Amino acid sequence: MKRGWTLPILAWLGFAFLYAPILSLVVFSFNASELVTVWAGFSTRWYGELLTDEQILGAAWVSLRVAFYSATLATILGTLGAFVLTRFGGFRGRLLLTGMITAPLVMPEVLTGLSLLLLFVSMDLTLGWPDGRGMTTVVIAHTTFCLAFVAVIAQSRLRNMDESLEEAARDLGAGPVRVFFDITLPVISPALVAGWLLAFTLSLDDLVIASFVTGPGASTLPMVVFSKVRLGVSPDVNALATIIIAVVALALGFAGWLWYRRTPR
Repeated sequence: MKRGWTLPILAWLGFAFLYAPILSLVVFSFNASELVTVWAGFSTRWYGELLTDEQILGAAWVSLRVAFYSATLATILGTLGAFVLTRFGGFRGRLLLTGMITAPLVMPEVLTGLSLLLLFVSMDLTLGWPDGRGMTTVVIAHTTFCLAFVAVIAQSRLRNMDESLEEAARDLGAGPVRVFFDITLPVISPALVAGWLLAFTLSLDDLVIASFVTGPGASTLPMVVFSKVRLGVSPDVNALATIIIAVVALALGFAGWLWYRRTPR
């Protein structure tokens, strides 16, 4: 084998190993048979059944709402935490605050979910809130989990930011709040958008933490899918996965198109 062909062949083998199962899943989502391993002809039957499945649709709506609220809260709190750690220098409790913000990055999700479950149970017994477990507890748990990722991204952008812009605004008479909203926030907004999207994705994908802190009527889409595939993959799950793959592919294609349009020739 020539040296020039080694790397391309290994790369194609790696891509086949990663994407062949996904391609197989997409193909069998159009299978007319109820058995996912037996091809019985082309059919869109499972897409129709998926769109009328109230359990799947309800879980998807819950997941989208939880992901939106969690990502928004995590972005706000993570940005404030990153700003404090970056701009206020050394202060008493800085090490403790840093550890509390970054702890979810290194803690296993099982431990995070269990600790939050015990916290919610204790709060319910002593304070009467939250009353049971549901979407509120899932949002709080996902906000706690995603906050660390947003804080790391925002903190990295703040450290690389040119502080002379803030100093010039303060020299012109702007107060700290005005400087933050008029100068700092617009400059770091791309990082905040990236952090929000990452938090949204992590919340939408989470299964372990949500399994600990959820309650009746607040089952997320990963929990419903996991309960379905425990007894074997069903064709409607293949259809659901294909729709998610298509949405992600379209989003990536649109982002690539925007990047291509804005890149100078």
